[in-house]
Order: sequence, then structure tokens, then C-alpha cells
Amino acid sequence: MNKHIAVLAGDGIGPEITASAVQVLEAVAKTYGHTFTFEPLPMGGCAIDACGEPLPAHTVERCLASDSVLLGAVGGPKWDALPGDKRPEKGLLGIRKAMGLYSNIRPAKLWPALAEASPLKKQLIEGGIEIVVVRELTGGIYFGKRGAYDDERMGRTAWDTETYSQKEIERITRIACELARKRTGRVISVDKANVLESSRLWRKTVHAYAERHYPDVTVTDMLVDNAAMQIVKDPAQFDILLTSNMFGDILSDEAAQVTGSIGMLASSSLGDTSCGLYEPIHGSAPDIAGKDIANPIATILAAAMMLRDSFGMTAECTAVERAVGDVLNEGWRTADIFSDGTRKIGCREMARRIAEHIA
Repeated sequence: MNKHIAVLAGDGIGPEITASAVQVLEAVAKTYGHTFTFEPLPMGGCAIDACGEPLPAHTVERCLASDSVLLGAVGGPKWDALPGDKRPEKGLLGIRKAMGLYSNIRPAKLWPALAEASPLKKQLIEGGIEIVVVRELTGGIYFGKRGAYDDERMGRTAWDTETYSQKEIERITRIACELARKRTGRVISVDKANVLESSRLWRKTVHAYAERHYPDVTVTDMLVDNAAMQIVKDPAQFDILLTSNMFGDILSDEAAQVTGSIGMLASSSLGDTSCGLYEPIHGSAPDIAGKDIANPIATILAAAMMLRDSFGMTAECTAVERAVGDVLNEGWRTADIFSDGTRKIGCREMARRIAEHIA
């Protein structure tokens, strides 16, 4: 099978971790008889430096023409002083919007070999942790109307608007319920319906849609502040978490740390086609860029999700996940997951070992 993959390495550690994922994908291609071609494209801070904007039109054009997109990370202090519409993060929001990617799936799994890396007490993780955050991606406060003005009494004042439509809520509910059918049949929908009007619509729409189309799926509600508490109090209770854009952004990072390290969590962003955007959920970590100490596993697992969810290569995805587990079981660790009794290696060596297990 031939597949064309757009690679948006981005900033900071982005080039290192995407190079690692490409190395593993090349091992998959060689082992399973596929041909993957990789097209590097600028986005984020590097695109600002090269083209004067965070998301060049050519990048959008080529991403839309690809079979799927692999993304590293964007942003850094170098571009922090730029206005909001010129910052690297604007490129990330823009490419998601351009590709019509409204669902973001973030699995937070505690790998058995990393049980000691979790900050939670042993009795809280004995049953295992696997929380799948299904996050709406193109609506909510990140895309709502905003502005700033000078108030004579209060000084400079800014505002952002949380906006959701019934259609946006229904389509992300469908994604969560379809996934629930393949797992435990349970969805916990997270909102702030006791305060926010948008959350009241969210709750009403989620239940109405699920009851009409997915009567076999059990949907319950949880306020976002309680969800944040429960993730660290009793993480095993969760399976599918259905959330709005901002709540999902925050809760998935919390779930990442509960499972040991944010460097282990991948994500997929999908819309109505098989062409998706695959990335780690962590940032660009400019303080460690170029030092060969970043953890590439999240990006490698994102590439595995691409194999399964965009290319239909289930066996190949399983092979990558198994290779990651094998390397962890052998005791190899990057700095973020290192502990006594394990062996510390760098980004490149971790990728090499995972690729070697596949080949």
C-alpha cells in the first residue's frame, strides 16, 4: 500500500520527535511491504520565520492532498510577543479548521512497565488506567468571538466567547458513542451546566442524540471541576470522557500526568474523511530542544494511531504498540520516565530500539 504523509515538524523538540516517528513508520513499511512517502512542510514558529505567517497556504494545500498528517509541536518564547493572530498556535488551530477535524481522541493509558512513574498511590492504579478523552476540536471558546477594549474604571479589558451549536455537539457525541460501542459502552459527558448556558445546551443535546441513536450506550454527566478531582481520586472509573474543546484540553493533560508522563500520550484528530492529523499532546519544550532527551513515544504512538484509524492497518498499529511495550519492559527509559533500576537513553536511541523491535 502506498501512502503520502505530510510532516509538520514544527518547533522546539518537534523535529526530533517527528523524525523518530518517521523512523518507526519506515520500519513498518519495510516489514509489511508498504511504501510511505514523507513531505516536510512548515507550520508554527518555523513558518513565521520562513514565510512570515504560522500557516502558509501551500502547507494547507499539501496537507489536504495528503493521506494523513503527522505533527510535532509548535510554539516557543521566541514568538510569545507576537499578536494572537500571528502566533505559532494560530497555525495549529488553522490547520485543524482547514482539514475539518472536529474530533480529537486522546487515550491516556498507564503502561504496566510505567506503574512506578504514576504520581498516584499504588492502590489507586492497581486496576489499570485507560481514559480516552474525546474532545470537540473546532468550536467553543478557542474559536468564539473575542476582543479587547480600554475601560476608564477597570483598565484594559479582554473577552472571549464560548459558543456551541447543536450540530457541533451531535457530531462529537456520535464519535464518543461509536468508540464506546467498541469498549465498555459507557460515556461520561463533562460540562459546567450549573453555570454556563453553552454547557446546558451541551448536556441536553448529548443525551437527546445518544438516546435517539445509541440506546445501548450509557451516558452520564459530570461537572468539569468534579471530573478534575475524580481523575486523581479514582481514575479507574473512567473509560470514555466526552468534552468540549477547552475542558478536553485541560483534562487530557491531567490524565497524561496520572499515567506517568505527558511524553507518552498521543492523539488523533479526525473529521468526516480518513485524512487525519496525528500528534503528541505535549508542547514544543524549547528548553530541551536539540539535546536528544525528549521522549518520542507519544509521537510514535500517534503514528500508530494513523496506521489504524486513517490507513486501516490494524496489525501494523498493534506491532508498533507492542514494540513500545517491549522496549519499556526491557527497562529502557527517556529522562521523563526514568526511575531507579531502569536504563536512561535519548530520543534517537529510543526510536531506534522501537523500530528494531518491529523489524
